[in-house]
Amino acid sequence: MIALRILFLKPQNIVIMKKISLISFLFISQLCFSQVFNYLPAHQENEITQHAQFTLSYNEEHEQANWVAYQLTANEVNTKRERCNCFKEDKAIATGSAKEEDYTSTGFDKGHLSPAADNNITEEANRESFLMSNMVPQLPTFNRKIWAELEDWVRTKATEFDTIYVVTGPVFANSLGSFSENKITIPGYFYKVLLRFEKDKVKTIGFLIPHVGAIGKIQDYVVPVNAIETITGIDFFPELDNKIENKAESQMELKKWGIW
Repeated sequence: MIALRILFLKPQNIVIMKKISLISFLFISQLCFSQVFNYLPAHQENEITQHAQFTLSYNEEHEQANWVAYQLTANEVNTKRERCNCFKEDKAIATGSAKEEDYTSTGFDKGHLSPAADNNITEEANRESFLMSNMVPQLPTFNRKIWAELEDWVRTKATEFDTIYVVTGPVFANSLGSFSENKITIPGYFYKVLLRFEKDKVKTIGFLIPHVGAIGKIQDYVVPVNAIETITGIDFFPELDNKIENKAESQMELKKWGIW
């Protein structure tokens, strides 16, 4: 035992151990990079609120979120839970979120930004997905068709790639008016932005879909992420190195995402 201790403390062995530790650290850092990636957009003046499985930026003027951001994993997709359909005001919003009754008799669905099916890890998470801060006014023909198709496709990609990062929200440019005493803006478009890591490369894809008249397939609405940044004024992934971010956000690599 004494001999082993002496051997371990020899200078050449200390150097070897340091090298092994450094290699291990670099390997683990690379392995865990996507897990510690800060996927939140650049914070604007609006209120930022974090819930169990998603974070949002709430826009009081439009009475809905500018964006909802979350990491989605294969494990989360494969966890099944019954929908609670328990819509309620988000008390965490300091200025007060929209209320369920704001949508009564308007003809608009309460459309999820972070879908209930993406929030099934716990019962609390599923219930939080029904907070009104996570809702946007969507026409039934939009919410139940092309938007639902896109949500399903996103879950398929999370299963395929294990981990993806999602930012989604409304576009207030060319809005369709407003409703209720709270003046809830009816967005003219909706977007989803996805990011994933492919070894040492960053892959992104964006979807920009008109609220009215969206026909065809979801691939018809693929645009570079930086195009959505331009129309929304949101910097989606500011934690990326600028050179990497600029390259990744200008991509139109549909085949890399299995869509063409």
